[in-house]
Amino acid sequence: MNRPKRGLIDVISLGCSKNLVESERLIRQLEAKGYKVNFDSEHPQGEYVVVNTCGFISDAKEESINVILELGDLKAKGRIGKIVVMGCLSQRYLETLKQEMPEVDTWYGKFDWPGFISQLSDLSGESATPPLWERSLTTPPHTAYLKISEGCNRYCAFCAIPSITGRHTSRPIEEIEEEVRALVKKGVKEFNVIAQDLSAYGTDLYGGRKLGELISRLADIKGVEWIRLHYAYPADFPKEVLDVMANKDNVCKYLDIALQHISDPVLKNMRRHITKDDTLSLLKEIREKVPGIRIRTTLMTGFPGEGEKEFEELIDFVKTQRFDRMGAFTYCEEEDTYAASHYKDIVPQNVKQERLDRLMSLQQEIAQELNDSLVGTIQKVLIDRVEGEKAFGRTQYDSPEVDPEVIINNAGKVKPGDFVNVKITEAYPFELIGERV
Repeated sequence: MNRPKRGLIDVISLGCSKNLVESERLIRQLEAKGYKVNFDSEHPQGEYVVVNTCGFISDAKEESINVILELGDLKAKGRIGKIVVMGCLSQRYLETLKQEMPEVDTWYGKFDWPGFISQLSDLSGESATPPLWERSLTTPPHTAYLKISEGCNRYCAFCAIPSITGRHTSRPIEEIEEEVRALVKKGVKEFNVIAQDLSAYGTDLYGGRKLGELISRLADIKGVEWIRLHYAYPADFPKEVLDVMANKDNVCKYLDIALQHISDPVLKNMRRHITKDDTLSLLKEIREKVPGIRIRTTLMTGFPGEGEKEFEELIDFVKTQRFDRMGAFTYCEEEDTYAASHYKDIVPQNVKQERLDRLMSLQQEIAQELNDSLVGTIQKVLIDRVEGEKAFGRTQYDSPEVDPEVIINNAGKVKPGDFVNVKITEAYPFELIGERV
């Protein structure tokens, strides 16, 4: 029978890319202690198994709980050692989970996981401890997520994130620059900048919005080929970053900005602190200042206050804006949110789903038309992986995991991390096919 392996620690990371960064920081600290780490193994067998949980929405919470229960079964069979749980779920429900899941040996929240490191024996024989921002990457070595802040001050009605992560806290520009330089030395070329709220970067540390300055300084670091921005907030958007995007060739013409809705009554109920007119004005300015920019957004159906009229307004908005990338989801009431305590969730689930299906069907048509317009053009593509004669990569307009891939036939001698020029020959809603030129 398989027994836990001494000196081996399994790390399982659930949820978003921001969680992944924390898992990578944890792995770096474990390796500095002399431990071997298996990441997201299908067959964990470590003397410790650490689960970095997600607690954002019901599906994510259910996944985290199921993983812990499965590990509890392995532990009972003697196949793994101790179970350690950290992350958003335990940050949010610590006392309840302690009572209901005795199979877990140690609990940490989202921010106190370094306490686990301090409890471990030092197998390395070295006294030096790396800074907490250092990471062992789990992504392909040419790409990395770069978390520039933690927390959120917005308190949107539907969102529990502020109650989990706390107030918005920016990292110092100098520390972020140091991390980027270190990652460039390891071969990273693409940096996907992430935060709960990019728009607020710098307001706590410097007394004003500093996203534009930060991105400009990162773009000037030698070896940084692509910088891509994720999760901006539309209210108080830092428009100075648009000038940086327009003038710096290595800042991708790409912006991920979650809009959620366009109807004023729904936006007010959501506590988004922005109106329809302000949203339209912002989108117009973004496109004028950065010609050719691709915008990714996220929308919601079925939030309290959304009737047929408001939903049709949302449909018309998507038709006219023609977002290059779009995700959407149905509203699900989350405990400890403003919406849960102030509104009744009155839109039936089947109506929410029908609206979502209609919205995504429309977006699929738009995505097909936009991709059709690329046939015959030549695009710069970053190679992610090679399988036989085919290579798979992305343009500057495509973020890892969520956006379309470019499939390159007869790619020749290429390897992950290479940039190649590709002529697009075929287009589908969520992928492009081309030939290397």
